[in-house]
Amino acid sequence: MGEVFAYQLVARALKNEGAEVMFFIMGGPMLGAQEACKQEGLRMIDVRHEQAAAMMANAYARVSGKAGVCSAASGPATTNLVTGLAHAYTDAAPVVALGGASPIGQFHWEAFQEIDQLSMMRPVCKWAGQAINPKRIPEYINIAFRQAMNGRLGPAYLDLPGDVLYSRVREEDVVWPAPAQKHHRIPGDPGLVQEAVRLLAQAERPVLVSGSGILWSDASEELQQFVDATGIPFYTTPQGRGVIPEDHPRCFLGARSLAFREADVLFFIGTRFNYVIGYGRPPRFNADAKVIQVNIDPTEIGKNRPVDIGIVGDAKTVLRQMLELVAGKFDPRKETPWIQALREQHLKNQARMEPLLHSDEVPIHPLRLCKEVRDFLDRDAILVVDGQEILNYGRQSIPTYVPGHRLNSGPFGTMGVGVPFGIGAKVAKPDKQVLVLHGDGSFGMNAMEMDTAVRHNIPIVTVISLNGGWTADPEGTKIGRYLGYQRYEKLMDAFGGYGEYVEKPQDIRPALERAFASGKPAIVNVVTDYRARATTQRFADYMT
Repeated sequence: MGEVFAYQLVARALKNEGAEVMFFIMGGPMLGAQEACKQEGLRMIDVRHEQAAAMMANAYARVSGKAGVCSAASGPATTNLVTGLAHAYTDAAPVVALGGASPIGQFHWEAFQEIDQLSMMRPVCKWAGQAINPKRIPEYINIAFRQAMNGRLGPAYLDLPGDVLYSRVREEDVVWPAPAQKHHRIPGDPGLVQEAVRLLAQAERPVLVSGSGILWSDASEELQQFVDATGIPFYTTPQGRGVIPEDHPRCFLGARSLAFREADVLFFIGTRFNYVIGYGRPPRFNADAKVIQVNIDPTEIGKNRPVDIGIVGDAKTVLRQMLELVAGKFDPRKETPWIQALREQHLKNQARMEPLLHSDEVPIHPLRLCKEVRDFLDRDAILVVDGQEILNYGRQSIPTYVPGHRLNSGPFGTMGVGVPFGIGAKVAKPDKQVLVLHGDGSFGMNAMEMDTAVRHNIPIVTVISLNGGWTADPEGTKIGRYLGYQRYEKLMDAFGGYGEYVEKPQDIRPALERAFASGKPAIVNVVTDYRARATTQRFADYMT
């Protein structure tokens, strides 16, 4: 055994933790570590902005179930990671981020790109640490993976100063920790689990609401078994869609408001009481309903709304506990007045959309665009939606059938995630269709990542709803809304991908077929009606 550079330990430690892909931009002092990662067999995907690297790592994690990895050079390169990591933090997505830093020996000298990166990262990460002792680098990286992948998941950041990275270390002095476990299965209190099942069995109008915790716990199968065994109607958060196929007989997407407002027992599992679900409070939810909450994070139990039964535990394990108790207590096929009411409301709301879904008007209504996307996609396709109007229209009209195959701007509401998310998802599952449905405003934020897709042969198809801007206003009466009807598809001529421009609704599907058949990263740029406005909750309502 001899000496190695500490940066070589970075690569070996990542490999030891099971990392397979790194999203990055090259630069000092990370050059040696990044080259060593390539030599260790990691797939190295260099991007056009570090923000996008963190976003790609997030999507890779959500689709693969593994921690995503990204890295950046020092100073402004690392500060560019912040937005992507803040998104992952709010989204509870496991990302391990490595940032180069100025040499420790020159701290406080105003060294090149010196800035307190740790202080920036602490508010947006579960854990932020700094490699001080070079021989402990495998331990630091192991800590980052353990932090990212356990409890409430989230990003972890490791600061790597240049003089630490380029130190020489005797191999025999390095201690290699066992790889971090992905997940610790914590059962719920048996008495509380029994009480929860009893309360649900007595309910006349029960509703189940699940979140991304089902995905991270790999509990989709157990959740569907529970719904099948009990007949309880279910809803998910936007990021948690597909955990049960949305053509399931107890899925009434068009009756969400009625279900929440009238339920007498609410069963929340693997989700938080944040603004996405109205904090679990009235008027969004029935004030008099009994509430059951299951969450891996004890600090989330009863946060923002008191609960009647709070169970701390892993979603998969708790659902298995509940499944052992449901036999004989439920009639899952019974057509109760509650089920009938939800079905009627669902069908009524679906019928309201039908004329717009089939509209032949020009400019194209966004719902017609959504219908064409919906009808084209494979059942197991991965759909990424990013924007404002198109995000809401897509939410209303395009179902998801497979766990983890629906990505969007998430609870942080981050614009610009679309193309990076699409790339990260396609890297995680290269055999699946990946379609990014983008607003034209949000597309511009990370549009250059289409170049990344071309250079690395990652064939995502990006469909742009071209309405001229941010909830566009061609008359110019509202400041900062109008962007113009840009020919974004022509970017692909420069990059070497595939592009089409669409103005008529009957031309959408043929364009999608050609885009996917090209086998290249593609943009289908569809002119949509700027006057269309999706119905959603006003932002001001979140503040009350």
